Amino acid sequence: MTNVKNETASSHVLQSLPYQDNALDPVISANTISFHYGKHHKGYVDKLNELVSGTQFADMSLEEIIVATSGKPNKTTTAIFNNAAQTWNHTFYWSSLKPKGGGEPPAELKQKIEAAFGTLDACKKELADAATAQFGSGWVWLVLDGTTLKVVKTGNADVPLTNGMKPLLTIDVWEHAYYLDYQNRRADYVKAVLDKLLNWEFALQNIG
Repeated sequence: MTNVKNETASSHVLQSLPYQDNALDPVISANTISFHYGKHHKGYVDKLNELVSGTQFADMSLEEIIVATSGKPNKTTTAIFNNAAQTWNHTFYWSSLKPKGGGEPPAELKQKIEAAFGTLDACKKELADAATAQFGSGWVWLVLDGTTLKVVKTGNADVPLTNGMKPLLTIDVWEHAYYLDYQNRRADYVKAVLDKLLNWEFALQNIG
């Protein structure tokens, strides 16, 4: 299980940011955080509570809702999945970042990265390439697939845990994550996150 706290539907709440809204300046501005967290993330939480009220999903945890609704073609179920997954994804994303992040991972994680990718730079390049290659909205993830570290990308609200992979950290590549600061320069945003904000300690915690 990841370090994202599970909540039952009756208490799905917008979890507090793990830092002040200006703590990621200048890579991600307080203005972007205000809209991204205060409008988009909050909107997913509020909509999820509305959609699951009185349904079979009402007493499920967030991860249980995601697994139960993933891949279901029903319009209502799809809406529940999208809002549940986006609630989870965003909470996970905020923890994937930290002020003065980036740099060298902890030794234990670096060893696993080098075993999987050869070098830390190769891992970061694969994350950057996946982020820029993702067409439209989505997410890029460092995951544990069995015992192997991998980089995967998902579209829209999709999350690797529905495919049996364990997310370790993520970068949000929806436009609302970076457009106020970077306009259409997604690659610049991704590079800055990788170099200056990525929370390698969080990734290591999620392996355990």
